[in-house]
Parts: sequence; C-alpha cells; structure tokens
Amino acid sequence: MAMTKPGQKLIVTIVRKEKAKKVIHASKSAGAKGGTTLIGNGIRLNEKLRILGIPIEREREIILTLVSNKIFPEVMNAIIDSVKLNQPRQGIGFVIDTKHVTGICHMMGLEMESEDMDKEGVTSTMEEQNVLYDLIVTIVNKGDSENVVDATKKAGAEGGTILNGRGTGIHEQAKLFNILIEPEKEVVLTLISRDKTSNVLKTIEKDAELNKPGKGISFVLEVEKTVGINHILNELVNKKLNE
Repeated sequence: MAMTKPGQKLIVTIVRKEKAKKVIHASKSAGAKGGTTLIGNGIRLNEKLRILGIPIEREREIILTLVSNKIFPEVMNAIIDSVKLNQPRQGIGFVIDTKHVTGICHMMGLEMESEDMDKEGVTSTMEEQNVLYDLIVTIVNKGDSENVVDATKKAGAEGGTILNGRGTGIHEQAKLFNILIEPEKEVVLTLISRDKTSNVLKTIEKDAELNKPGKGISFVLEVEKTVGINHILNELVNKKLNE
C-alpha cells in the first residue's frame, strides 16, 4: 500500500463542548481539508465538580486536524485565534509529527510536500517550547479510567481527557448467543512534561494493573509543540520571582 511522504502534522485541539465548530471553520479557512471531532470528558486536578456527592466530568471536544508542513503555521495560528487558546482555561492544543499517512486520496497534494517545516514558522501566539511534552495514551476497560486518572495525578500529572471506544483482543472473546461482544473501552489521554513521563507511566502500569492480561495498554507519543498550557508558564514566572 502506497504511503505519502513524511511531512504532515497532526494538530490535536481539546476544547469545551460546542467549540469544535469554530476550530474546524478556522482550520478550513487557513487551508486545512477538514478535521475529525471526538467527544470526551476532561478532568483537571482542581476541576472535579460534585452534585450530591457525585463527581461531574466536564464534556470536551477533541479535534484531530491533519495538515502538511507547508500550511501548518497558518492553520495552527488560526486555531489558536478562533478559540483563544493563548488565554487561560480555553483549552489546549498540541502537535505530533506523523511518520506516514495513507487513505486520503482527496489530499494527494500532500505527497509532493516533504520539505522540513521552518521551526520559526509559527508566530509568537504559540507558547515557547521551553518545556518538552509527551502524550501518554492509555486504553483500559470501561470503568477503569478513574484508576488511570488517579494514578497520573499521584505521579504529577494535572489531569486527563477520557474517550469512549470499543476493542477486541485475544483475552476478550466473549460471546452472547454465539455473537461476538466487543467490550467497551475507555481511552485516557495524558499530556505530561517529558521529565515526568517515566514516573507517570510506571504508576499507571502499577495502579491500573496493566501487567495483567486483558487489563489494558499504555503507550507514549512525542509531542512537538503545545499551546494553552498556561499553568506551566505561571510556575516558571513564580519560580523566577522567588529566586
């Protein structure tokens, strides 16, 4: 199967419910072909509201936007401006450099664009990448995501985003009336500073019992750029003032 040449960025934007339309409209206006919107729940360290003692998880929209290196700076800045990601509590965005892309015939122009992106291409509306980040993706059985989130917080993460899905593995071949049942899954996305990645991953493995068959899996993706993580900047500023 033919694959496009390297040279595409995956922009992941996480915003409050109903803001995905603004992100997609802005990205299209800047040259993107479109995007994929997922619905999930977001949990932050100090943002777990309760009603009658029951925790309320805020709904989030996750937008996946695949663009070529050539138009990435314009699309990224358009997304930032559309939902004010450079302001506190408006959401976050991060970028992953893809290795190969396939199955997008309508974007054949990508095959001809393999040039390296100018590192200075994104304007100052993006945060300076003083802190390097990883994205930890953890896939567990439905109901186990809370264990994962608690583990990440204990290890130093600020929270996470939970998505719902289904999966079938060798330990999950359950049948009902001879019909294969695909167990429901929960996917936890944890954006973490790279110096904490190893500790957070080990804590997830231990607390979510990922070393047991059928319990789940966790893997790490390297994040190229981030935007909307204002608390990191605040920590750096406060640290500087206290020196």
